[in-house]
Amino acid sequence: MQQATPPRRELGDQIAINAAHARHELASCLSRQIATLPPKYFYDTQGSKLFEAICELDEYYLTRTEARILSQNLAAIAQRAGADVALIDLGAGNCAKAFKLLARLRVRHYVPVDISTAFLSEAVKTLAQAYPDLEIHPVALDFSERFALPAAVQALPNKLFFYPGSSLGNFSPVQARLFLETLRAAGGDLLIGLDLVKPAAMLEAAYDDALGVTAAFNRNVLRQTNHLLGSDFDLASWRHKAVFNADHSRVEMHLQAATACHVSWPGGGRDFAAGETIHTENCYKFTCTGIEEMLHSAGFSDIACWSDPDDAYLVCHARAG
Repeated sequence: MQQATPPRRELGDQIAINAAHARHELASCLSRQIATLPPKYFYDTQGSKLFEAICELDEYYLTRTEARILSQNLAAIAQRAGADVALIDLGAGNCAKAFKLLARLRVRHYVPVDISTAFLSEAVKTLAQAYPDLEIHPVALDFSERFALPAAVQALPNKLFFYPGSSLGNFSPVQARLFLETLRAAGGDLLIGLDLVKPAAMLEAAYDDALGVTAAFNRNVLRQTNHLLGSDFDLASWRHKAVFNADHSRVEMHLQAATACHVSWPGGGRDFAAGETIHTENCYKFTCTGIEEMLHSAGFSDIACWSDPDDAYLVCHARAG
């Protein structure tokens, strides 16, 4: 028998997740032989603002390349999407990416989904002023754990899941396929942006910028862990590290202990040696062939893809039926 899901709530102005689950998950991840922290904990209000800044960096080509592809192909996307679209924006953040789609796609319902509740609320207020006739249904949800739309949203016709920013790359290949299968089963078409494999130097620069914004974003997960778990990480004692793992086709983000230290939390703790790391995020990179195979294996069909002149990034529309 499936247990009832504990009620979700806002943790201060932070993220939509169950408090007891967060404490258990964080303590468990930190206690592994190789310590990890789930990347969803990046996205409290401060982390979301830092990610906004990352998207404006010269090194972070993903956002501007994806935006250019979408802008240049909006007519074709709109034709495929049809009328009275229910646009479900996964990981909506500040809703800026969807904002540009709303003017060209015939969107009747907009469903921004994000884990950062306060950040989402502010973004929706701004969007409602720009589109007063648009029906907006914000959903605060940690869909990395369990994807379940409210019944009223699930019942909407002509759903289009919008998953930009190559965020699917935060899942392992198996997790990515399962998540895509979940979206297809929910009865929606898919508009997705995915980053393509390229030279390691370009990839690593995108995740380790000269200004140190990504480093601050990565260390912010320790501040959030202190808040949720009650741990005593000293943020200044941890260095940001980003490397491209060619064998797994992914950029890995780590936090590396500058000196030996002990970190405590209620009911537990851990010694870290100097140079030991906490693995905070994977960002998988894709090939065009691999993307189409992945979408087909998840049950999508009639796939149309658009790229940039340098073939650095791909945007795809795929049908669930």
